[in-house]
Amino acid sequence: MDEVPHGARPFWKSRAAIAMTVFGLIAVFLMFSEHRAHFLGVIPYLLLLSCPLMHLFMHHGHGHGQHSHRDSADREKSGDGHDSFR
Repeated sequence: MDEVPHGARPFWKSRAAIAMTVFGLIAVFLMFSEHRAHFLGVIPYLLLLSCPLMHLFMHHGHGHGQHSHRDSADREKSGDGHDSFR
């Protein structure tokens, strides 16, 4: 029995997923070709909107508010004023 059960094969490798992907790409191409002026007119606003969104969503990597008093004392002893990744 070399048959693979239907549940074991991932959806993205099925014929239906490939057909949906192809039709989706065609739809995106047609939408872009018909509405190019609208898409290109929005780009400056998307760039301006990306700045505060990046600030909100990417600020978690700095570790603000996650340091204890002990961590700051260890950092002062080592002479390193920068956050270290542990």
